[in-house]
Amino acid sequence: MAPPNQLCLVLVVFLSIFSLSSLPTNAIIPKANVSLPVPSSQLVENLCNGKAVENRRFCLQALSTPKIIAAMDTTQLGTLIMKLGAANAKATLNVYNEIIKKPGSPQALKALNCCVEAYKYAILSFEMVSSELVEDPQTANYDVAVIGPEIANCEKELINAKVQAPRLLAGNRFMKYYVSMGYEITSTLELENPNDY
Repeated sequence: MAPPNQLCLVLVVFLSIFSLSSLPTNAIIPKANVSLPVPSSQLVENLCNGKAVENRRFCLQALSTPKIIAAMDTTQLGTLIMKLGAANAKATLNVYNEIIKKPGSPQALKALNCCVEAYKYAILSFEMVSSELVEDPQTANYDVAVIGPEIANCEKELINAKVQAPRLLAGNRFMKYYVSMGYEITSTLELENPNDY
């Protein structure tokens, strides 16, 4: 016969397993709050594979939210892209405004102010394009396209003034990606509605 302390150990293990098996599974295994990548819709795939899109990977990642994946048509997707572009422009503008407050050379201040104006313009343009998508895709396409040169001029000013700010360069790069996505979606809308404007 087994010694009493071994019997006690076996009994404790058996009772523990038995009592745990009667509990619901989620009491044993905590629910992990992990966000899994959302598969993209065909609408998003088509857009991100478009010729005007500068960075396909960025496009797929930026457009991977459930709300965007659920977009039912090109106009709805376009509206969501314009909102993302405007939000990104606002966030980058805030970074520019932070940096302007720090002491710097007159050339740097001039370049930063140029960029502030470019981003204000970008915000207004993205917001305006959202309302133009349905009524006038051709004008919407133009209004998105002209954001690009404003951001390029901002970058040129930063380089000429020797402003070293990785956050600003990243913001400018992302803005170019949003502009390319906006241009692609408005071009698609022009093709879908050739006689509507």
